[in-house]
Amino acid sequence: MASMWRRIFGSSTAAAHRAPPRAVATTRPARAAEVAVPDEIALPALSRQEIGDRFNRFVLGLPERKVDELSPAEQAMLKRLKQLSLRFDMSSLPRLPSVLPQLLRTLKNEDAAGDQLAKLVGRDPLMVGEVMRVTSSVYYRSVQPINSLRQAVVLLGHDGLRQVLTQHVMKPLLQANAGGIAPSAGIRLWEHAERCAHACAMLGKVSGCDVFEAYLAGITSRTGTGAVVRLLGKLMPTVHVPVSAGFLVACEQLAAQLSLQAARHWELPANVTEAMEDGLRPAGEIASSLGRVLYVSDLLAMAQLLRDHDRIPDEIDLDDAIPGFFTPPQLERCQLELRHNFSMSKAS
Repeated sequence: MASMWRRIFGSSTAAAHRAPPRAVATTRPARAAEVAVPDEIALPALSRQEIGDRFNRFVLGLPERKVDELSPAEQAMLKRLKQLSLRFDMSSLPRLPSVLPQLLRTLKNEDAAGDQLAKLVGRDPLMVGEVMRVTSSVYYRSVQPINSLRQAVVLLGHDGLRQVLTQHVMKPLLQANAGGIAPSAGIRLWEHAERCAHACAMLGKVSGCDVFEAYLAGITSRTGTGAVVRLLGKLMPTVHVPVSAGFLVACEQLAAQLSLQAARHWELPANVTEAMEDGLRPAGEIASSLGRVLYVSDLLAMAQLLRDHDRIPDEIDLDDAIPGFFTPPQLERCQLELRHNFSMSKAS
């Protein structure tokens, strides 16, 4: 984990990985009596809409789609869902530590002193509790007892403190926002958030974005999806009913609007909220660098998560799904990093 953080947030840029070939070329010449062999073996292609549909069904535990158009019942449910979303109480969302963006920015400086970091952590009781709890665990336990927050912060170090912030603060925050009709939704959304944040940090680095703002955008970008899952629980007694692709598209658009509202409620950095605003627009109308980073990272994270759970083939063609915001080598390297860090084992 520490090496992963250093590769993403370190001052030096890691050497680019050599990407595997996207197609297999034939080298044996065809004999006269044989049918000519094509130069390349085409990979199965999936569009952005197809990947999004499969991801949303995976999060909600729904079967594959059978119809695209909304039924009259779905239209009525969607109307009711929009009404509920307009009255959605943002204060019901789990609280985001107000000091988190400033702390993440301070962690960007590897020379930041323990006193400075401890002072920032000490402004939030939740973060103090998590830091002290983690450093008292067997893994971090030292010969001398930890008697102060500064000792705990120094013991963790920069990489350990980043891990505490993501694994022990952001994870329960995001998972608590989902539930109801899809008990596993919170787990699935966190798995996506990890991958999306990792990809955002990598692509943000090559785009000139602030790496920590990019990471924060990725990890909070689908907060609204959890909120929609909760609202659906008030309308649907069960998800074991046919659901059209059109209904899920409308739910995803509503989730993006709620994610933006949550970002504003949490007073996230302006660049993060601007990127989420871009998420409400078609890909061709995305104006900000971080918005482009977030769009592509969300797609790569969805695809990688679906691969990890055997919902799509390991090798697919994403050319039609990804706009030309990044070069093929940059995208291939990012996908290799996601596979390396998050594909240790496959779950069904």
